Amino acid sequence: MHFFGMSHPFKANQTLLFVGDSITDCGRERPVGQRWNSLGEGYVSFVDSILGAVIPGTTITVLNTGVSGNRVTDLEARWQSDVLDLEPNWLSVMIGINDVWRQFDSEPGTEQVEPEQYELVYRSVLAKTRLQLDGLVLMTPYFLETNREDPMRLKMDAYGTITKKLAVEFNAIFVDTQAAFDYYLAHQPTESLCADRVHPNGLGHMILARAFLNALGVS
Repeated sequence: MHFFGMSHPFKANQTLLFVGDSITDCGRERPVGQRWNSLGEGYVSFVDSILGAVIPGTTITVLNTGVSGNRVTDLEARWQSDVLDLEPNWLSVMIGINDVWRQFDSEPGTEQVEPEQYELVYRSVLAKTRLQLDGLVLMTPYFLETNREDPMRLKMDAYGTITKKLAVEFNAIFVDTQAAFDYYLAHQPTESLCADRVHPNGLGHMILARAFLNALGVS
């Protein structure tokens, strides 16, 4: 494989910030995960390592402010401190899994983030941010279920469609994480990635990292 002269969208000394839920968090350091402390054990760390390996001449500072359990409304509440105040050049957002999951495992009467609110809040935070970014990446939520008629898979796909709509609206790079997992799951069982159909093992996180980098034209 030939790595030299690898194309990529970054300029030297730029900052790439990842924000999201537990899939992004993955045990990262507080208040902000960085390479020198910990980016966590998931796809963010893999992206950082691969970027360092394949474009060593372009130094990129990767940051992680993912928080386990977050929904888009939680992101909105901490957007100023965990996104805007960090002034990233590039921002990657993956949110929506908990917005959907809580609709299936919460007690009746629990306030839910329905699709309309998800889109409204997501659009609001992106509108506050897009003009100050060199690049924006939106990653879909996903559910590791091959039966597309499964109720949670159907709902997750709907939130993924909203994510794609917003990617077009905000001129963002779109990462279809569900499609990346579907490709793998056409050959291997869900159990090879995780037990709960949401939190992947290292292999699953590498699929996410590869999908992210492919979308940016890095690998």
